[in-house]
Amino acid sequence: MSDELVHREVPSPNWDEREERISMVVLHYTDMPSADGAIGRLCDPDAKVSAHYLITEDGEVVRLVPEHKRAWHAGLSYWRGKSNVNGISIGIELDHPGHTWGYREFADAQIEALLPLLHRIVRDYDIPRANVVGHSDVAPHRKLDPGELFPWERLARCHLALPRPEKLGLGDPFENDGAFFLALERFGYDISDGRKAVEAFQRRWRPEKIDGEIDGQIRAILFRLLLDRDQGRTR
Repeated sequence: MSDELVHREVPSPNWDEREERISMVVLHYTDMPSADGAIGRLCDPDAKVSAHYLITEDGEVVRLVPEHKRAWHAGLSYWRGKSNVNGISIGIELDHPGHTWGYREFADAQIEALLPLLHRIVRDYDIPRANVVGHSDVAPHRKLDPGELFPWERLARCHLALPRPEKLGLGDPFENDGAFFLALERFGYDISDGRKAVEAFQRRWRPEKIDGEIDGQIRAILFRLLLDRDQGRTR
């Protein structure tokens, strides 16, 4: 498929056929020292991992797997009742050292390249903003990417992701932690490891403090997110 947003193609052998329609985008970081090393791993048949796209820190967009094929990027994962995240998503890897090699802010050129690609994907597949997620959102028990410095608000300003709720005046509606976890699961998260699920929620929605503890602020954020979705103000 020709795409003016793609600078080059490096076909990965690590894919299989889709059986469901595309309804998600999962954003990752490579967690490797170099883009070339990451591309090599994503194209290594022994590694059995891949993604549809990799975007270098310089803003080069590399296509590895066609969108109509299932890339192997999310692993064991879950979102909004679906455990076959690979089968319903497009995976985008961002060239980045990650938490292993020195976590830092994402390069501006990289985000500038991501925005139009993500816009085209969201438009083509009518993907809800709530389904543009990080790897840590769909695999909270084992993943941190893209991490607390990823510019979600920049995506939100372009209507490509949900914004962080600002109106929290309704307060804390959850009478206990069990009620919070049920609401967290209803929003989309796997809550089998409760503390990791809370950390993932914080990493996405309150990145300035990630401690795995349920407090009034994250209760209020979750309630606002669910209320906005249930009342049709977001999708």
